[in-house]
Amino acid sequence: MHPNALLDLTTELLRSVLRLDAAADTLVSMFFKNHRALGSRERHALAETTYELLRNKLLYQHLAQTGSGLLERRLAILAWQGNEAFLRGALQQHELKWLEGVQKIDRAGLPEKLRHNLPDWLANPLREMLGEEFWPLVKALGEPAALDLRVNVLKAKREEVLRVLTEAGIEAQPTPHSPWGLRVQGRPALNKLEAFTGGSIEVQDEGSQLLALLLDPKRGEMVVDFCAGAGGKTLALGAAMRNTGRLYAFDISGHRLDAMKPRMERSGLSNVHPAQIAHERDERIKRLAGKIDRVLVDAPCSGLGTLRRNPDLKWRQSPKTLEELQGKQAAILSSAARLLKPGGRLVYATCSLLAAENERIAEAFSAERADDFELLPAQEVLEAAHVLATEQLVTGPYLRLWPHRQGTDGFFAAVWRRR
Repeated sequence: MHPNALLDLTTELLRSVLRLDAAADTLVSMFFKNHRALGSRERHALAETTYELLRNKLLYQHLAQTGSGLLERRLAILAWQGNEAFLRGALQQHELKWLEGVQKIDRAGLPEKLRHNLPDWLANPLREMLGEEFWPLVKALGEPAALDLRVNVLKAKREEVLRVLTEAGIEAQPTPHSPWGLRVQGRPALNKLEAFTGGSIEVQDEGSQLLALLLDPKRGEMVVDFCAGAGGKTLALGAAMRNTGRLYAFDISGHRLDAMKPRMERSGLSNVHPAQIAHERDERIKRLAGKIDRVLVDAPCSGLGTLRRNPDLKWRQSPKTLEELQGKQAAILSSAARLLKPGGRLVYATCSLLAAENERIAEAFSAERADDFELLPAQEVLEAAHVLATEQLVTGPYLRLWPHRQGTDGFFAAVWRRR
C-alpha cells in the first residue's frame, strides 16, 4: 500500500477511536474487518499506532498543537509505530520539518501531566499509594504486556509444554510465581500449535492464574465462579479440581458465556456448568445458598490494572463510573457470600489498581460480616497452593499485583473463610 493511503487509513482509525464511545480493541477489530485488503504489517502498524496514541494521548495532543492540518493526521504522525522511512514517504515537506522540530523537544522537561499521561482522578490516588514507585508504574504502563500461558494440568505438565514450545522455536520460561504458567517472548502464532488446539495451553496472565490458585478448589467440591465472563479463570479452576465435582460459571452476559464453549471443548473439562443469571439476586443463586465450598468473585471493575493492554480505559472511565462500580462490587460480594457453607472459602478480586475498588470494598465487607467471615492472610493461602516467592505478591493480608513489580496485570484479591 502506498504510504499516503496507509497514513490516511490511520487517520481515519484514530478519528473513530478518539471518540472514546467504545472499547479501542473492538473498534480496531471492526476497522480491520472493513479493510480486509490490509496485510499483517499494515495491520500491526495501525494497531500499534492507535495504542501508542492512547497511552500518551495528553503528550501527543500537546505536541500536535504546533502543527497544521487535520489533528488526527498530526497525531498519527507523532504516534507512528510502523517503518519510519515508510512514514516519511507520506509526508509533505512542511510536515517533515515540523516532525523534526517536535522530535528535538526534551520530553523530560515537560510538565508531569504530559509525562505520566494519566487523568488527575487516577494519577493522584496512585501517587498517594505508591510514592516514589509512581514513576516506575508509569513506565511499566507504557510498555507492552507480557504474553503468559497457563498449562492445562489435566492434559500436560509444564516441563513438557516448555519443551514443545522450544522445539517450535518459541522462547518461553516458567512464570516466577504460578506453578502453571509460562511467559513467552514476542507474539508467536500460538493458535497454530497442537498444544493450543489440543487444549494443553491457554493464554492467561500470571496474575489471573494466581486468583485461581488463591481459591485453591479441591476434587469433588462444589465451586462457583460468580462473574465468569469468557471463562479464563473458570477453566483454571476446573483443571485444578481434576474435572471432578461441580463448577458453576455464572455471568449476566450470555454472549461471554458462549465464548467459553470452544475453550471448554479444547480443555477436556466436563465439570463446568455455565449459567446466565439476571443479576446477583437471581433465583439460581438463592437455591444454592449455604451449599457451596468455594466462591470466586472476580468483580466487574474499572479494569485499570490492564492499562498496558487497554490504554483507552483511563480516558473512558471517570470518578462517576468508579462510584457506580463500587456499589455493584459491594452488592455482588454480599450476594456471593450467601452461597458458602460453614468452612467455605470466598475470594474477592478485581483487575483494578485503585484502593476504592479493592481494600475499601474488602474492609467494609470484613467489618459488616465479622461474625461469620474470617479474613485469611493471602500469603499463607498462596503458600499452601504451592505458589513461589509469595512474599513478593502481598501487601498486608491481601494479594496485590502491580505491572512494575511483578510484570503482571494489576490485580487485587482478599480471602475469607466462613465460620
